[in-house]
Amino acid sequence: MSPPTTQTDVITFLTHQHHEVDALFTKLEKMDGSTSDEARRLAEQAVIFLVKHSVAEEIYLYPAIREHVPGGDEIADHAVEEHNEAERSMKRLESLKPADADFWPTMRELITEVRHHVEEEENDLFPKLRRACSEPQLQELGKKVQQAEEVAPTRPHPSAPSEGSALGILTPGTGMIDRLRDALSGRGR
Repeated sequence: MSPPTTQTDVITFLTHQHHEVDALFTKLEKMDGSTSDEARRLAEQAVIFLVKHSVAEEIYLYPAIREHVPGGDEIADHAVEEHNEAERSMKRLESLKPADADFWPTMRELITEVRHHVEEEENDLFPKLRRACSEPQLQELGKKVQQAEEVAPTRPHPSAPSEGSALGILTPGTGMIDRLRDALSGRGR
């Protein structure tokens, strides 16, 4: 999965990513019940993608929602809680193989959680952010989100801070360790 390579506003960038992860989910749904290495690989790719995406949103998007959107604290709190739910599902999935009895139910749960979250972001949060911010602000936010994803962790860390500067401070180091673990284990390939 690859993000747009040209500078783009945060809403366009994240919406593009939503479509990419949904395409992965569609492939996984067609494999439901499979015990293949391909199912494992696609599940790992989905988790890697979702963790990076979520961390970038938590570092930059949700603080911007809090700052610029009326009622932003409530909106951001709800979005962070949905991320936490999905992260718990991803953490459970991380220890499972497609042949395990809980793998596919956990995968279906994750898909449902993420699709619900995406629908709320695209239908409520993004339009409010677009109305509240200027195009240059959205472009700058898009740049920051893209940069955060480059160093973000690739594995779920449910005990890590859920938002803002504390998460931003921990992200590069945790991301480096996760990418090293992935390279040594072959995860996501």
